[in-house]
Amino acid sequence: MNVHRPSAFSALRPALVLFLLLTLLTGFLYPLLVTALAQLLFPHQAAGSIVLRDGRAVGSRLIGQNFSDPRYFWSRPSATTPQPYNGTASTGSNLGPLNPQLTDAIKTRIAALRAADPSNSAPVPIDLVTASGSGLDPEISLAAANYQAARVARARGLAPERVQALIAQHTEGRLLGVIGEPRVNVLELNLALDALK
Repeated sequence: MNVHRPSAFSALRPALVLFLLLTLLTGFLYPLLVTALAQLLFPHQAAGSIVLRDGRAVGSRLIGQNFSDPRYFWSRPSATTPQPYNGTASTGSNLGPLNPQLTDAIKTRIAALRAADPSNSAPVPIDLVTASGSGLDPEISLAAANYQAARVARARGLAPERVQALIAQHTEGRLLGVIGEPRVNVLELNLALDALK
């Protein structure tokens, strides 16, 4: 009896064809389709949520910036290197809660906040002294914004109520009313401060 044995190529042929077909579909066609739909349906978000001021890009709504002037609200600390808020180096510090480096960094940040506003005796909100997992957070908690409000008002010569009103205008609620916490986009809030006359 003569048994036909397939060649190695004929046995591998279906796997190779499937591999090439899936590569074409999932590696090229699907990403192109999703990108085209995103550009069509959500052009601002698909382009990076760039914030413009006088026709010039000043940042992205999605990536934090390093504000250190007392006239501005300060962002959550960044863990990216070599410079803070480096969008190409998104990462956390990977320092655990028992790591002395994290403790020292938090103490240094608390001291800097206290030095910038010695009259503020309120507890320092945690998001002003710890970096997020991405190191790029563009938002701070409502507590962190309120903590800084008096310093910003004093540095700009504004009534505290006016600064609080700006915080309220730029506070985003929970997603779908239940997910997350109210938050404030620092770049947009600082741009609104600069726009005040």
